[in-house]
Amino acid sequence: MIVTREPAILYFGTPVALLSTINPDGSANLAPMSSVFWLGWRAMLGLGAASQTAQNLIERREVVINLPSAAMADAVDALALTTGSNPVPAYKAARGYRREGDKFARAGLTPLPSETIAPPRAAEAPVQLEARIEAIHALAAEDPAQAGKILSFEARITRAHLHESIVLEGDPNRIDPDLWRPLIMSFQKFYGLGPEVRPSTLSTIPEAVYRSPDVDRARAA
Repeated sequence: MIVTREPAILYFGTPVALLSTINPDGSANLAPMSSVFWLGWRAMLGLGAASQTAQNLIERREVVINLPSAAMADAVDALALTTGSNPVPAYKAARGYRREGDKFARAGLTPLPSETIAPPRAAEAPVQLEARIEAIHALAAEDPAQAGKILSFEARITRAHLHESIVLEGDPNRIDPDLWRPLIMSFQKFYGLGPEVRPSTLSTIPEAVYRSPDVDRARAA
């Protein structure tokens, strides 16, 4: 039976991402988030406007989208309730957040130089996507109570780094979904992926058909 209810959040399940950005003092910030979706070689990142990561993206417009595997849940959780903001914003302090100056060390992850942008990659993440912010969009701009508080960032990928363990055998430009096990956030809890449920008819279309012009732009970066 279907019932009508009012869930406080609608996080039905999306991949966790660790966003690497550069702080005003030149240090690296690393922030977990899961409000992300993909089209071609573009990602839409949803963030609170007051967060340090959002401010870094507004000011410098560069980010590494590190995608952790399910095996990295402990590293991701080590960053929970931490912020790069100094001082800690009041709304975060009320929720138990504390400032952390070295997020990579806190998570036990290794910063790795990027090739096209300044923020470092997280070496342990099986997927590391360097990106530039091409546009910033305001959400809920029509609501005075929410206007200016939520932003979505359109990120264009400039370089994709993959751990060889998840690359499809025989095709160096494809990820094997049977080997890639992303960390999933669903209603504030961590999950992994199970085995394939059934073949998809869409999979009969070659992936190359969806190749974005951004791939060629990334080669020139």
